[in-house]
This record gives sequence, C-alpha cells and structure tokens, in this order.
Amino acid sequence: MLAFCVLAPLLDVSSKLAAATIPVGQITAARFVVQGLMMLPVVLIMGLGWRMTRNAIGLVTVRAVFLIASTYTFVAAVKIMPIADALAIAFVEPFILLILGRLLFGDEVGPRRIAASAVGFVGALMVIQPSLVAFGFVALYPLGTAFFFAFYMLVTRQLAVKMHPATMQLHTSLAGVVMLVPVMWAFDGTAIAELDPVLPQGLAWLWLFGVGFWACLSHICMTYALKFAPSATLAPLHYLEIVAAVGLGYIVFSDFPNAMTWAGISVIVASGLYIIHRERASSRARRLSDVR
Repeated sequence: MLAFCVLAPLLDVSSKLAAATIPVGQITAARFVVQGLMMLPVVLIMGLGWRMTRNAIGLVTVRAVFLIASTYTFVAAVKIMPIADALAIAFVEPFILLILGRLLFGDEVGPRRIAASAVGFVGALMVIQPSLVAFGFVALYPLGTAFFFAFYMLVTRQLAVKMHPATMQLHTSLAGVVMLVPVMWAFDGTAIAELDPVLPQGLAWLWLFGVGFWACLSHICMTYALKFAPSATLAPLHYLEIVAAVGLGYIVFSDFPNAMTWAGISVIVASGLYIIHRERASSRARRLSDVR
C-alpha cells in the first residue's frame, strides 16, 4: 500500500507532463492501451480464464466507462492545477462512496459518519474556493473524478466476486481501448483541442507510456495489498498519497499548497480517518453481537 501511495502520484506527474503537448483524450486512451498491453502477459502467465458471463461483460463495460470519465476529468484538472490540490479534492471519494453504499446497497451508516462526510466536503470546498479563483471551473473537475471513481468502486465491488483482479483489470483496459480508439479516430483533424490526437514528439512518448505504466503498477500493488490485509487496515495509509503528491509536485513543478489548501487537506484527512475509525468500531460491535 505504501508502494501504491508513491507510485500513483507518478501517474499524475506523467499526465501533467504529457498534457503540455498531448490532448487529454489521447492521454486517457494511452492509459488503457499501455495498461492492457502490460496486463495481457500477466493474465497469460497466470493461466487465468478469459470467459465472462453476459452480466460480467456489462459490468466490465460500465466499469471502464467510469474509469475513463474519472481519468479524463483528473488529467484535465492536473493539466492546469497543482497535483496536490486536485488530489485533495478527489479525496472526497470515500465520503461519496459511503453515502452511495447507503443509498444503493442499504449499507449501515450512522449519523456520525454522515456528519464526518459533511465535514470532509467542507474541507474540499476550502481547497476548491481559492482554486476556482485561480483556475476557473476546471477546479471542479476533481470533484467529478471523485464521483466517477466512487461509481467505479461500486461496480468493482460487484465484479470482485465474479472475476480475478488481474483479469478484471485486463478486460477493463480492453473495453477502454475499444471505446476510446474509435473516438480518437473520429475526432482526428477536427481541431477540438482535448480530443484531436497529435503525433507525440520526443519525451512526450515517455510521458504517455508512463501514464499507463504507473497506473498498472500502482493498481497491482493495491490489489496485492488487499490480498494480504483488509481494506480497513490499509485505508489510513492511502492518505499518504497526498504527501507523495505534494513532494513530487514541488520537485517536478515547483508547486506547493497554500495555507488554505493545507487547511482543507487537514480537514479531509481528519474526516476520512474518523470514518475509518467508526467503521472499525461498528465492525467490531457486529462481531461481538454475532458471538453473543
């Protein structure tokens, strides 16, 4: 999980570097192409099956749509915003996931966790407000990332019992390629800035490859982390991703969060950690109740 927290921001750095000369849509497509090419030999070596039920095909397709949307909105954000600011706003995703879990699946969510989610959103507004002034409505893109990624996680929750994580990642990548490559072809020559593909020059090839490479590697690390430890144990460590993002943003782009952004990040992290604490306490209480 610590490896994920270090590697995932390298995906953001690669995206921001690529976005200087490459359209956001093309960067999004590159993630799925490279990730698919990397996962294919992994699935073959592991001898995993390729077959999917009709229901699984539908879920994989929907999962890919949400991942495309979350990737696109985040890359569009970091093209202009500092990585740490965008990531801090996107970290409201656990609060959205908590509320959606309650609404869609009837998950037990007490008033304390709902209150902590509300406080977390206030923290996000503390980051968004100065960003809106500095960057305009692009500052709202990471909020879109959070919503899309929350739905992505809910679909993943449904697929997890039907498919091996490696196969799921491969098929999601292939579905993304099938959807995005025709879009890039259709918009070629249209002069629509974010969708009209260009021929990468020089190091831009490396940045494009890095988007898919770091995405694949970081998510493999998270998958293995979840194999060896429960999500409740790993969740607090996820916030270290912000620390890595701040460090890399400063080293590569000389970006450093201002006082208001730091305050917002602190509120978001504190709210998230409190929710994790409450979920652990509720889980422990349920286990004790079952024993009795």
